[in-house]
Amino acid sequence: MDGSAGRGSNSGRNVLPRYKLGKILGIGAFGKVKLAVHTLTGVKVAIKILDRHSIDNFEAEKVRREINIMRQLSHPHIVRLFEVIETPSNVYVVMEYMNSGELFYYLTENGKLNEDEARHFFQQIISGVEYCHRHLVVHRDIKPENLLLDSKHNVKIADFGFGDIMRDGHFLKTSCGSPNYAAPELICRKLYAGPEVDVWSCGIVLYALLCGRLPFDDDNIPGLYAKIKSGVYPVAQHLSISARDLMTKILVVDPMKRITIPEIRRHPWFQNHLPLYIASPSPVSSNKTEKVDIDVVKDMVQAGFDIREIIGSLQNHEQNEAMVTYSILLHSRSPGHVSEHDENSDNLEYMDHGPTYLQSLSDGQNNWTLGFKSQASPRETMSGVLNVFRSLNVKWKRIGHYNMKCLWLPPPSRYSISTTEIPIRSSDAVKFEVQLYKASAEFYVLDLQQLSGPPFLFLDLCAAFRALVV
Repeated sequence: MDGSAGRGSNSGRNVLPRYKLGKILGIGAFGKVKLAVHTLTGVKVAIKILDRHSIDNFEAEKVRREINIMRQLSHPHIVRLFEVIETPSNVYVVMEYMNSGELFYYLTENGKLNEDEARHFFQQIISGVEYCHRHLVVHRDIKPENLLLDSKHNVKIADFGFGDIMRDGHFLKTSCGSPNYAAPELICRKLYAGPEVDVWSCGIVLYALLCGRLPFDDDNIPGLYAKIKSGVYPVAQHLSISARDLMTKILVVDPMKRITIPEIRRHPWFQNHLPLYIASPSPVSSNKTEKVDIDVVKDMVQAGFDIREIIGSLQNHEQNEAMVTYSILLHSRSPGHVSEHDENSDNLEYMDHGPTYLQSLSDGQNNWTLGFKSQASPRETMSGVLNVFRSLNVKWKRIGHYNMKCLWLPPPSRYSISTTEIPIRSSDAVKFEVQLYKASAEFYVLDLQQLSGPPFLFLDLCAAFRALVV
């Protein structure tokens, strides 16, 4: 086991006390990537160790941009960033560990793929790229080397070093990325909006998946650029008509005529065997609301974390040990391992079928709220809620339209760890308020706000409530 992580006296053991460093996964111009284990959770992570002394100002800015972009993204098909630790000598970027390597090596070993397997990868790539664009991020270097595989052959987008943020009214002009995957407008140094260059790169990846080679290739760069600008490539006759049709609509030289991601989604070839969680993408998440996993919070409390520290960290988006542990635990059991669930499951992290929410509260407020989404009418929703409350022995009093104050005195079995029942005390009573809001034309959100009582018991109530309404 290698304990060294940096220069001089900065060892991994001293700088990274929460991680046990392991073997080197890769070495680059500015540092290396090591396998590590998060000691509190036992989850494997990858730590990119960047040597500050080897990075010039341009590369430093590129690293900062990549980190800022990855902090914004949370999606089953994008490699997760957990935390960044900085010292005078090094920058440690802690990320999700992908144990099956690059899609590039998979293609090198297997050659061209059958259409079903290629579609499986392509659907996941498009899902991740679409999520980036909806969060105003353009990747600009989509290629098999930057697409990583987990143990179940799910693909995740990595390396946002050439990524940038799109702004209304502003075009991008930087020519970057890999020549074989670069869109014509990039190599011609024309202004571009962003999404269209990622779509082109996805088309090149799709061709490589289906054909085992690149559509545009040449021994010298001028020859390669001439082929890309012409838009003429070998037609793969072994492919279905539908696959060839999609490819020809993506690899269009004129970006104004190139197919868009919403149009790709509607294409018959893409729609075939489309997993439900990709077919139903979530809306762009609000900055004010984050999903919280009650079971993860409970596990953290049992591991010794203070529940108020956990809730405060989640509310304020603090980058501390509690937040990092929560993120790693949540990611290790959810979505991130999409393949560990039925691909049609609606329990994936970024879907909106009955999730739990943690509302951000104003400064100085100690209480916190949880919420549940419903697509039923307000009357049907509240009727169902009250039926669940009756089964949980919750008392309530109406104080407004779809607004009630409630009282719950939990039975001992709800929170007793041992088989011996603990006497119920008045201090165990949980008081909370319920309010139904119209979140959009499609659904309503029910907020449960704690007023008083033990926070852990309020979590327990929400868990029991969710179990009965889902």
